[in-house]
Amino acid sequence: MMRAITRAAALVLLVLPLACAGCSRKPLSYEEEIAAWHADRDALMRDSSESPVPKEKRATFPPLPYFATNAEYRVPAALTVNPVADDILEMATSTGQRRRMQRIGTLEFTLKGERLKLTAFVDATEKDLRRLFVPFGDLTSGTETYPGGRYIDLDRTATGIYDLDFNRAYHPYCLYNPTYDCPIPPRENRLRLPIRAGERLKP
Repeated sequence: MMRAITRAAALVLLVLPLACAGCSRKPLSYEEEIAAWHADRDALMRDSSESPVPKEKRATFPPLPYFATNAEYRVPAALTVNPVADDILEMATSTGQRRRMQRIGTLEFTLKGERLKLTAFVDATEKDLRRLFVPFGDLTSGTETYPGGRYIDLDRTATGIYDLDFNRAYHPYCLYNPTYDCPIPPRENRLRLPIRAGERLKP
């Protein structure tokens, strides 16, 4: 059963402003934070040695397209930790391989009035469990977004409450370079509603 938690109370816990005596710098608005995240991802694609974009295409690589930022797609989620420590799913990938992924737990949340859940994973070979991988598909997959779904990354929290922000959903790197081997969201992480937030295909 999902923990009793209000959206407002959870987000207050997650986004408490930092006290800064004497600071004159105005905190960024939520929309500005997301815009800065977009800019960072564009810079990664064009300038970083870790960019999935082939080198010869980076200089002319256009800004990534996104749905309009919508705070309704930012919701609190409660993680129910999987009591089975070695619950492994062999997740299909874009190159036809299988990736061993460990189920860490289930994120439960309410979006657009619907109670939903997504499984959070880590790679089965990963010893550091502080970063959660949340792949998902939705009713935009294959039309407005990449057919192979999208991803969200989350840092583990001590409270078990997470800031699940679909405005930070991004496409797997295999969209830009087919040599990448990208996990495909499993059936348990396919949402039966459209998530018009985060990265999208070019309109």
